[in-house]
Parts: sequence; C-alpha cells; structure tokens
Amino acid sequence: MTLKRALIGLCLLALAACGGGGDRPPAEPGVLFAPNFRDADPVDFVNPKPTRFAVHGIDAARFQNTVNWNIARANGVNFAFIKATEGGDLLDPKFKDHWRGAGRAGVWRGAYHFYYFCTAADVQARWFIRNVPRVPGSLPPVLDMEWNPFSPTCATVRPPAAEVRRQMRVWLRLVEAHYGQRPIIYTTPKFYEDNGLHRFRGYEFWLRTTAKTPREAYPGQSWRFWQYSATGIIPGITGEVDLNAFNGSRADWNDWVIRRAR
Repeated sequence: MTLKRALIGLCLLALAACGGGGDRPPAEPGVLFAPNFRDADPVDFVNPKPTRFAVHGIDAARFQNTVNWNIARANGVNFAFIKATEGGDLLDPKFKDHWRGAGRAGVWRGAYHFYYFCTAADVQARWFIRNVPRVPGSLPPVLDMEWNPFSPTCATVRPPAAEVRRQMRVWLRLVEAHYGQRPIIYTTPKFYEDNGLHRFRGYEFWLRTTAKTPREAYPGQSWRFWQYSATGIIPGITGEVDLNAFNGSRADWNDWVIRRAR
C-alpha cells in the first residue's frame, strides 16, 4: 500500500469511528475483530462455509431493540447495515439510535431502504435522502429489493420484471447522485430470479441465502456481502440478529472501504 492510500485509510477510519455530531471515537478505531458469536439454528453449508470469511457483521432494524454496540463490535460486529426507511413515508423507529450507536463504537455503518411497489421510485429515493445523513466514512447505501407479502397496501403489487428494473434504476441513480456512492443491491433468490437482476452490471450485490451458498442460490452472480443467517446470537445484542459475511480477506476489506466508504 502506498503512503497516500495508507493516509486515506486512516482518515476514513477516524471519520467512521467518530460518526459525526460529536460522537466519541472508540479506543481502537479501525481494528477488525474475529467473530465471537453463534448461530441458534446453524446450517451446514457445503462450500464456502461462512467461517471461511474473515470479516463479519450484521444488519439491524427495530427488531434489535437493545444493542450495546461496543460489546457487539468487540465480539466481531465489524460492520452494520441499518434499516432506515420503507416506501415513501416510513422511518424505522430505531434507525437514529442504531446509527449513532454504531458510529460511536467505531462500527462501519451503512443504511438501507426497503422498497415498496405502491410508491413512486423518486418519492422513495427522496424519503431515504431526507432521513439518512451524508456522513463521511459511511458504507454505500443499500436498496433492499424483495417481494413484500405483509404490507396491507402493497402485498399484491408485483410489476413486470422490466418495470421492476426501471424503478430500481430511478432510485439507484438519484441516491448515487446525492451520496456520491453507487448503492449496493440486496435481494432474495426468488426476487432475483423473478426480475432478472443479473442484468444489473456494475453494481455490488448483498445476497440473502440462509439454506444454500450464494453459488448454489445465485449461479454465476458475483457478490460482496452474504446474509447467511437470521438467527445469530451475539454478545451485546438482545435476541436474534441477521449475520453477514464480507466476500474477501481482511486486506480485501481494508481496500474495499478505502474505495467505497465516502
């Protein structure tokens, strides 16, 4: 690594640790911790196993009501994607607390938006932008694309695949223009297949697959993050939480955040 890259990396680490708004930095900003947690319902993945990957993290929302972020970080939560918004008018009630807490603990943090098909894409993008601060050192924003069977108003709204991809591109372009970061796409196997998401070139994917490996569930698709469990048990977090792995080594992670955190 060149001296310039090293200095940039240190600056980003310090910014991520501080988190903006007077948050205090942790004692050891930028240190990566090995996972010290378990899965309440583990799956015997064939290859690769999640344990093959060096850098792990979580995603958090209102369901994670109590999180001691310092304890969680020390036990292997190196990054967190935090639910911010849904549709065009819903803000996750724990977003602000989780965002501040992760930042103060020095956890690399990014925000995600759960997409609704009964609200225009540009309205949803503006709602996300309104509620998610543009803080230096943040991970790229995430667009969460999955069918929503639980919404009383949107459960049955399932546009054709071409229209799904069009709406996604509207949201992705508006959010990228605001934050200066190309968003990550999160999805599930069924949604990915139904809507031909393999057509999105140049985007990084965060893939949910808790019964099969990404190679089995998304043949031929490259990925950056793998959500491999919904039943993680981590010191500092009350109840179960989603577990995620970064696709790469510790050195790959450091290079990636230098390139992608803004």
